[in-house]
Amino acid sequence: MSEQVFHVTDATYQQDVIESEVPVLVDFWAPWCGPCRIIGPVVEQLADEYAGRLKVAKVNTDENRATPGALGIRGIPTLILYSGGREVERVVGVRPKEDLVSRIDAVLAKSQA
Repeated sequence: MSEQVFHVTDATYQQDVIESEVPVLVDFWAPWCGPCRIIGPVVEQLADEYAGRLKVAKVNTDENRATPGALGIRGIPTLILYSGGREVERVVGVRPKEDLVSRIDAVLAKSQA
């Protein structure tokens, strides 16, 4: 796994994601989820490509049930992009890398404006 990706738990979500000074992409996943295994390498590539401008986190939904429940996550993989502590994008399921890049670039452009 990329060194740029970090794991977040229910206990650390507020501090690591909501209170982050830089935008954060959070990947909600589970080890048994086939589509999660498909998008996982893409998420790792994004972490490497956006290092220093975007934090990339993963939340194992089997081990951390409170946060996905509170956020209304019903299916995985779900990717949520936060900026300024607020959810600004949500993607459910596998999407092409180009789609994710365009969403991230738009959020980063707004956060730097």
